[in-house]
Amino acid sequence: IAGDLLALIRHLGGPAVLVGHSVSGGAATIAAAQEPSLITAVVELAPFTRKQTIRPGDLRVKRFRKGTLRLLGTGVFGSRRLWRSYLGLAYPGARPADWDQRLGRIDALLREPGRMKAMQRMGRSAPTDAGARLGDVRCPVLVVMGTLDPDWADPHAEGSAVVDALPSGLGRLEMIEGAGHYPHDQY
Repeated sequence: IAGDLLALIRHLGGPAVLVGHSVSGGAATIAAAQEPSLITAVVELAPFTRKQTIRPGDLRVKRFRKGTLRLLGTGVFGSRRLWRSYLGLAYPGARPADWDQRLGRIDALLREPGRMKAMQRMGRSAPTDAGARLGDVRCPVLVVMGTLDPDWADPHAEGSAVVDALPSGLGRLEMIEGAGHYPHDQY
């Protein structure tokens, strides 16, 4: 993904600010580390930028436990129902006005040949290469995390760990109270 981002920026005459959500947050990190002259800043929204580890105590956090089980079920069984259920957790509180239409569209897309398999492959990927490049980033990075993101037992700790792995003074963490995995869409 990072190579595609860099190719697009070159095509458009760069430089650019990269915004990456979830798995693409890691791709934005890799791109910024590979070509610092093309990236002026990075915004990572609920990013999977570091290798993830589940500690036994994490499963005591109900939101995280429910989210993890739904994501695992989606990945193992290719279940659209479990993915929709996960999305319900990922959008706690405020949801877009067209929520039902979005879910219908997502379901229709995941029924297309190869779509669910691609999503399952994405879920099995590990962002270890992105985490290894955090120290090579040379531009400012804003990490935005929802306080109720079901992908982490402690979203603040995850966001802080990303910022702490960046060169000193380049990273900043903003927590969005009441948001889940899609803070940019909820507020």
